[in-house]
Amino acid sequence: MTQEALTAQEVADYLSQNPRFFEDHADVFSTLSVPHPHQARAISLGERQVMTLRGRVKEHEQRLMQLLQNAGGNERINHALMQWCARMLSEPDALQIPAHIIRSLADQFDLNAIALRIWDLPALRDSEFAQDVTPEIRRYTAELPRPYCGPLKGQEAAAWLASEPTSLAILPLRTLTGKDPIGLLVLGADDPKRFTPDIGTAFLELIASLAGAALGRLAAPAPEAA
Repeated sequence: MTQEALTAQEVADYLSQNPRFFEDHADVFSTLSVPHPHQARAISLGERQVMTLRGRVKEHEQRLMQLLQNAGGNERINHALMQWCARMLSEPDALQIPAHIIRSLADQFDLNAIALRIWDLPALRDSEFAQDVTPEIRRYTAELPRPYCGPLKGQEAAAWLASEPTSLAILPLRTLTGKDPIGLLVLGADDPKRFTPDIGTAFLELIASLAGAALGRLAAPAPEAA
């Protein structure tokens, strides 16, 4: 009478269900050998387990280093954002805020090209920032729920930039009290990976909120000259 050989899964199930097996049969554990994962030789089961643990420790170290790098990058971004916001808050002349938004963003975040267009703000009706705003742009902005990130793809707003970027972020702007958009902020980069469709937009949404809030100072009509 022949007995059918156990399958690998049956052996694995048995060992999982009987954790005391190697304790009760310590001699078996000490004599077992398994293939080396990277070399053509056999090693003991204990040595193989040590290698596995070392590999896991190395993976955890790499993840920790990545988290530390991300934390450092976030700290730099937060500092730059604070500096940008402080410069807008310290500007006594509200009419200079649009120019501040562009200059400060370029300085603080190392952007290659920035454009800003604004509408429905009486104080800027005749400003350069109110030029080239088509009905199509306004409809596009009204339908943009969050910042657009990606390639040009024939984006009309990209024509406002002084140089053609390889990646683009388009941010709809709203004042704190208004639901309808009052402008677009366009950020261009030479790096195609700077603004990609799969990146998170929380940071860009924060920039848009701060810029919109600052521009809200211009929502009231400009005072008439005496």
